[in-house]
Amino acid sequence: MKYVLFTGATGDLGKCCIENIVKLGDWTVFAGGTNKTRLEELGRINNVIPVELDVTSEESIENVYKTVREHTYTLDAIVNFAGINVFTSMVEGDCVEAIERSLNINVMGMVRVNKRFFEMVRIGHGRIINCSSESGWMTPQPFNGPYTMTKYAVEAYNDSLRRELMYLNIPVIKIQPGSFKTQLTDKIYRDFDKVIETTNYYKKVLTTMKPMMTMELGLDHDPNKLAKKVILALTSKLPRTKYKVCTGKLLMTLEFLPDKVVDIAYKAIVR
Repeated sequence: MKYVLFTGATGDLGKCCIENIVKLGDWTVFAGGTNKTRLEELGRINNVIPVELDVTSEESIENVYKTVREHTYTLDAIVNFAGINVFTSMVEGDCVEAIERSLNINVMGMVRVNKRFFEMVRIGHGRIINCSSESGWMTPQPFNGPYTMTKYAVEAYNDSLRRELMYLNIPVIKIQPGSFKTQLTDKIYRDFDKVIETTNYYKKVLTTMKPMMTMELGLDHDPNKLAKKVILALTSKLPRTKYKVCTGKLLMTLEFLPDKVVDIAYKAIVR
């Protein structure tokens, strides 16, 4: 039996990935998350061991470590999916708090988990899989700053870690998913409406941009496509360094344009 620690397990995408992993038949998943109801649901799946895990808490991580050690001394993989997406201005409202919280969960949570469980991965000749985003390599969009900052940081952290651990023959792989309709998407819609209600500067801009955001976030991609990429990263003897999945076509188009042209396009939309 192989063992994987999966963070962010109680999110919609995490749950889908775990359901696909256990179908392989030879994997046991330690499913870490903060939603107790979802953890109970995951606990009813064969070969899933739910663990309450808050990646911002060293104490919580240590408790999960002790639980994992009760079952195994080695890990074949860590899959980091824990994360949040915050839609906010970079100069208004509680932007500083939002950025700090995003960095604490999306980046430092990943660092904490990998650091604590690294030795189990090393002994097990395992691998580390970090979930980034298309936002981690694309041109940042306005009002998506906190999330983009964290995913740029994840990209740098992942690549640096990969080039460090290659000397120990431990693969480090990043997943770069596009947009999927999840509970996280619903929160972005709520954040968007909140910013429109409270902004002093951007009401017209945001009102004009909302249909575009709704179209991009409303893309009904099949989460099983993401799960298949995660399984490839998990099981391939020679995994790629990164796996892209369901990249947004509109955002991808912007990548071929010079920065100033993209800036002009954003301003033109409001006019």
